[in-house]
Amino acid sequence: MKLNERSVAHYATCDSPPDKTGFLFKKGERNTAYHRRWFVLKGNMLFYFEERESREPIGVIVLEGCTVELCESAEEFAFAVKFDCAKARVYKMASDNQAGMESWVKALSRASFDYMRLVENGVAWSKPAVSLANGFAEEASSFAAWEACSDSGSNSGPGADGVRAPPVPRRRRGASLESPVSPGTGCFSKLHDWYGKEVEEVRVQWLQSK
Repeated sequence: MKLNERSVAHYATCDSPPDKTGFLFKKGERNTAYHRRWFVLKGNMLFYFEERESREPIGVIVLEGCTVELCESAEEFAFAVKFDCAKARVYKMASDNQAGMESWVKALSRASFDYMRLVENGVAWSKPAVSLANGFAEEASSFAAWEACSDSGSNSGPGADGVRAPPVPRRRRGASLESPVSPGTGCFSKLHDWYGKEVEEVRVQWLQSK
């Protein structure tokens, strides 16, 4: 996919922090040799530059509906970005070493919005179960406190037999399954910042639910 919009090119070089950067060897579409390029991952967009100091990217790969997997190649640490469409291009890249290859494969596999939704939905489904378990614990502790009062002979309650009625459990608020409204896609830098905050919130919720 070649760049033809100034807004996309601006997003590649604006001040918003990238998710990952580094050099990779990219296989050309016509010239099948590998060329060393500077890559910048922002959100679900993988930009590549001719040099690290280049002002504008020479291309971008939108990482939606793709799979990232290892592949056979003349380069030792190679991997490919493939799309479901039959006629879609396969992007082959290679790193300098094993650690770099694994790091890039992991980052690219988690860059799509589809992956973010899967993570968010997983947290949303787990939260009600956690809240329900906490609710039972609250009711159990309240009932235990009431039993202790009864055994000790406390008769301060209004019951006819002198036993105070059990306290009403606190009302629990269910976990919210609604996601915040997505902002407009007119400004790529704002879109990236917004999704970055959403992913961070999902990560915090996931850690709290463990």
